[in-house]
Amino acid sequence: MSQTDAMASIDVLRAGTLCSVQDLGRHGRRHLGISQCGAMDMLALQQANLLLGNPPGAAGLELSLGPVQLRFTQAARIALTGVDFGARLQTPEGGDVPVLSGHALALPAGAVLSLARPAIPGARGYLTVAGGIDVPLALGSRSTDLKAGFGGHAGRALQAGDKLPVGTTVSTLVTGKRGVRGFAPTHVLRALPGPDYERFTQSAHTGFWLQPWRINTQSNRMGLRLNGAPLALRSAVNLLSAGVLPGDVQVPPDGLPIVLGVDCQTTGGYPRIASVIQADLWQLAHLSPLTSVYFQPVTHAVAQQALERQTRYLARLTTRLLVEAGAEGRPDGR
Repeated sequence: MSQTDAMASIDVLRAGTLCSVQDLGRHGRRHLGISQCGAMDMLALQQANLLLGNPPGAAGLELSLGPVQLRFTQAARIALTGVDFGARLQTPEGGDVPVLSGHALALPAGAVLSLARPAIPGARGYLTVAGGIDVPLALGSRSTDLKAGFGGHAGRALQAGDKLPVGTTVSTLVTGKRGVRGFAPTHVLRALPGPDYERFTQSAHTGFWLQPWRINTQSNRMGLRLNGAPLALRSAVNLLSAGVLPGDVQVPPDGLPIVLGVDCQTTGGYPRIASVIQADLWQLAHLSPLTSVYFQPVTHAVAQQALERQTRYLARLTTRLLVEAGAEGRPDGR
């Protein structure tokens, strides 16, 4: 690593709210009580990394609310994906230009990137830099566990005055016209019946699948709380705590479901009526408060096929960004 590479960093001038360092999360440690964390929209993070020639799981920034302002101490290449934050670039020479999402962009040393607020309140955006955000690994990941207070940068959301190290760039991919399309949520989450599905009444089954569920304003990375007609159990139950995963739909005593997010706890005792399929979990990052979502029942075979299509999409995207140009299909497995 050269001296220039070693000094490369991002100075946080303004941090907004809940801007944090995230990668693809911690896996295989739930039995130790360690949450997964990572980017809520892992698809968007991987798109942004691939635009720069980074490994798909390189650490970037998850943007929740603006305004955010970042200064790059050395020349860098960046990419933005997810919801549009109205990004603009101020150069040392006095330039002030808009920054397009879904494209790689070269920045001169001293450039300042300003992000306003998300075009869709409550939705998330992602910023990656060539070489990745080089914070230390913690239990195999650079993701910030905001609840437990470790990983990422000092185990917390970013604050003005923070300095983020940038890793060494190893890719030869150059900035050009290559780009990816952003994708909005469909507001339909495909799901499998959960382990406690039969504990609910037939009316609850019908209500869960057919009614629109409104996203509660108290939703966050731990889970999306839903408002609608409460779901009733056939009889009172007292369940032992069991392992839970992102995408599980728990129903607490008030009958209003909670879709668990990437920061969710590792165990829980509420009955689980359903589980959102893995290929649709990215949508949870963009379901804005006070909007509605539906659940669609699918089979295990459909869930597996959707995930395989998503994996193939990322493989095709990698190839296209390196050697091809042309249109891409949907990445959500539909």
